[in-house]
Amino acid sequence: MTASLYGGSQSDPTVQPVPASVTEQVDAADVTLSNPKRAVLSLGSNLGNRLETLQGAIDALEDTPGLRVKAVSPVYETEPWGVAPGSQPSYFNAVVVVKTTLPPSSLLERGQAIEEAFDRVRDERWGPRTIDVDIVAYADVLSDDPVLTLPHPRAHERAFVLVPWHDVEPEAQLPGRGAVAELLVGLGNEGVLSRPDLELRLPE
Repeated sequence: MTASLYGGSQSDPTVQPVPASVTEQVDAADVTLSNPKRAVLSLGSNLGNRLETLQGAIDALEDTPGLRVKAVSPVYETEPWGVAPGSQPSYFNAVVVVKTTLPPSSLLERGQAIEEAFDRVRDERWGPRTIDVDIVAYADVLSDDPVLTLPHPRAHERAFVLVPWHDVEPEAQLPGRGAVAELLVGLGNEGVLSRPDLELRLPE
């Protein structure tokens, strides 16, 4: 089941429209978790069947004990970060909002296990990959732990993260950095191409 992020009727003039491919689980699903924390994850793929891999990662997250996928953003296409233009295939990017009872360290381990399941290779820092699962933010946690820095240390300068995040949570705040909407004003969305012809689904 899906529901508007904003609640209320779509005919209510005070309710902003939601992109057609933005979906979120109804809050009643939260009864399956005890005192969950909200976390935001960024997914990216530029090898193989990119859309299928993104969907597989979302399904694997939903299959994780103590985790529910709450919202899935529209799909965007972007050029690889940190490499020469045209040197790698373009990425499909999306953001997923989850509620989880897992601590950040366990969520990181789960993300890395999903990457390994999809044969993610870490031969070079900015190398191509079948799937990238990054924790963008976990509740309001601020941490400079080198194993898992929270929020993600480069999230505030990555439009390919902030644009889809803003789609699913227009009022989102990046801990320690401020409103995602304001960060996007400074960044813009150049190079972040909307792909309305592609859609990711919430796991059933």
